[in-house]
Amino acid sequence: MRKIVLLFVLFAFVLGGCSEYQKLLKSTDNSLKYKKAIEYYNSENYAKSATLFEELLPIYRGTSKAETISYYISYCSYGQGDFISAGYFFRNFLKTFPDSPYSEECLYMSAYCYYMESPKPRLDQTPTQNAIDAFQLYINRYPNSTRIPACNEYIDELQDKLVYKSYLSARNYYDREKFPSAIIALQNSLKDYPGSSHREDLMFMLLESKHQLAAKSIPSKQRERYNNAKEEYYAFVDEYPESKHMKRAEKMLEDMEAYLSKFNINN
Repeated sequence: MRKIVLLFVLFAFVLGGCSEYQKLLKSTDNSLKYKKAIEYYNSENYAKSATLFEELLPIYRGTSKAETISYYISYCSYGQGDFISAGYFFRNFLKTFPDSPYSEECLYMSAYCYYMESPKPRLDQTPTQNAIDAFQLYINRYPNSTRIPACNEYIDELQDKLVYKSYLSARNYYDREKFPSAIIALQNSLKDYPGSSHREDLMFMLLESKHQLAAKSIPSKQRERYNNAKEEYYAFVDEYPESKHMKRAEKMLEDMEAYLSKFNINN
């Protein structure tokens, strides 16, 4: 019986709260709506807070309150985990109120929302690049900010993701034995990210791709391509003389030299 009474009281409380909120939505007392919107926000009821603030924004547009309302709307989306909308609102805030005391914070939050949108490496990395650009913009504008160390850490993390994405894309062609495409993708990855932690593997895959392309080419193109693969071998060995791939690389060199020896050339 006691449980039933407690449930009834709880139900009445929730119903009363909903009724109060519905009355508030219909109210023409904008000062009360503003006050309640902040109360909802402070109690982390971001959905109700956002609804009230969005109703108030056109009413207060052009006044000093519009800036505060826009600021709260941005954080309401952020509080609900809607980083796409939050990022949009933070960027819109910066356009609308470029001289606001909240500008530095909103620029940082805009970058952070892009960071939160950044997907797994195998997916499109546009939000990742957007986040890097936004964090860099923040660093350039506010070089003395206490947030700079965090920005640099986020940029390093995001760069690592781009590096890995590039590696995966190149490896995909290599694994599927699409050697002409693999060569282009591998060369681009090495050029775009010369300090990649995957550099050794990328260079080896490039060597093997060139070797395989030569082996599978028509006779009229084999000589040139074997020479090209041999040059890649020396570039690889010069950079990684103790590579874990050395045995396979040396076996490829033997094959290249066996073919090229037919032409009595020594390079």
